[in-house]
Amino acid sequence: MVLEAQDGVEVAGEAADGSSGVDMCRTLAPDVVLMDVRMPGTDGIAATRRIVEECPHSRVIVLTTFDLDEYAFAALRAGASGFLLKDVGPAELLASLRAVAGGDAAISSRVSRRMLDLFSQRLPSGPPAAGDEAVASLTQREREILSAIALELTNTEIGERLTVAESTVKTHVGRILMKLGLRDRVHAVIFAYEHGLASYRRPN
Repeated sequence: MVLEAQDGVEVAGEAADGSSGVDMCRTLAPDVVLMDVRMPGTDGIAATRRIVEECPHSRVIVLTTFDLDEYAFAALRAGASGFLLKDVGPAELLASLRAVAGGDAAISSRVSRRMLDLFSQRLPSGPPAAGDEAVASLTQREREILSAIALELTNTEIGERLTVAESTVKTHVGRILMKLGLRDRVHAVIFAYEHGLASYRRPN
């Protein structure tokens, strides 16, 4: 009801389980799929993975009542472009929907901060592995910007830090995603930590 009441938003369909959701995604080709986690049969994580593989036009936001780290990690690794909790307000839900439809990402602030904290514990941070062709394809400036993305800086903040125009940062971000074959900024964060291009310090 929240979405149908918004101008410019059309609810294409509803599915009762993950498998039906994948089938409907193939047929309807929606811009964004709001995906639950716990469902009968195919769960939301498996359904997200299939949609990412089989419906490249569609992006997935996992919307769940379960504020658990393992669900957030699993959803993002499956290719989701967003992870929100069901207590999200209508305005934030709509903003997240539009952001993901436009190629960006959306993660609950509660989940985002914990996710970065856990990355620092679970993933190696150090020089990239020798021979990593994906990392080698990046210029020095692109590596700097990727590291800044991993710190959750906006394009404006990155531009101020590196003394370049915001439009230049946006161009670099697009090239980084294209070179690395990443869907959006949240997957760029994951890549940066996995390849030793970022480190995170827990805020005091």
